[in-house]
Amino acid sequence: MSGHIAIVTGGLRGLGKAMALGLLRTGRKVVAVGHIAEDIPVMRREAGPHADALHCMALDLRKPAACDDVVAAAQQRFGRLDILVNNAGLTFTYTDPERFVKAPKKFWELTDEIVQNTMDTNYMVADQLGRRVAPILIASGWGRIVNVTTKLDTMNRAGSAPYGQSKAALEMATEIWAKELAGTGVTVNIVNPGAGANTPGMAKEMREWSATGKAAKLVEPEEMVAPLLFVVSREADKVHGYRFDANTWVSDIPPSTSAQRTGRKAGFELYPISDCFAA
Repeated sequence: MSGHIAIVTGGLRGLGKAMALGLLRTGRKVVAVGHIAEDIPVMRREAGPHADALHCMALDLRKPAACDDVVAAAQQRFGRLDILVNNAGLTFTYTDPERFVKAPKKFWELTDEIVQNTMDTNYMVADQLGRRVAPILIASGWGRIVNVTTKLDTMNRAGSAPYGQSKAALEMATEIWAKELAGTGVTVNIVNPGAGANTPGMAKEMREWSATGKAAKLVEPEEMVAPLLFVVSREADKVHGYRFDANTWVSDIPPSTSAQRTGRKAGFELYPISDCFAA
């Protein structure tokens, strides 16, 4: 029971809601931010006995002033801020809703609006909040920033634009932030599903195929909670600049052991130039 204060973006549904509820159940206080006000009563009901430790907000975090409001709300409501979970994101249901019934769109078939909104939501929101929250955490000498990116083959495969590159930007930001925050007491790590997730952000067709065994099993939102709780714990004080995928996390062993088995460095390794000239 840490008593730490967390902001969780995209925190009113899907992966974010599961992570926010997991933090509440373990004694944290949470500011859960989404963009659909109608989700707030449902979230408060699901918080149950922990509702007094929950503050919900419906905002468009693409606007810098909204990010200022969230940070201020956490400090005013709960007195301080310790954890930022950057989970807000637009998925393929927004960028290419018919991708599973038609061929995925090529990058040149996307509209300016779709590309801009995706980059703003998936990367710029995290960047804006990270820049506001980091100085607060540095000043206190301890803190956690957790980014939700995606698996590499979703970032770089054909048909993944603009979702893939928006998450790749956040992946690389994680590596840079970790280097620049080294020695401050603030850690930056990634927690991912590791595969498609069973949330409203997944296409209805894929969720139906998964449920009937026609497609691979989707990751349930609750599976994100165990690796998240590890990276925000004091046990993970030296875990910095890593990524952990929920679908590989082993829950029936100590969290630190599972982290050692499944974690890997955030960021990318470039292909060797010899690949260009392979026979």
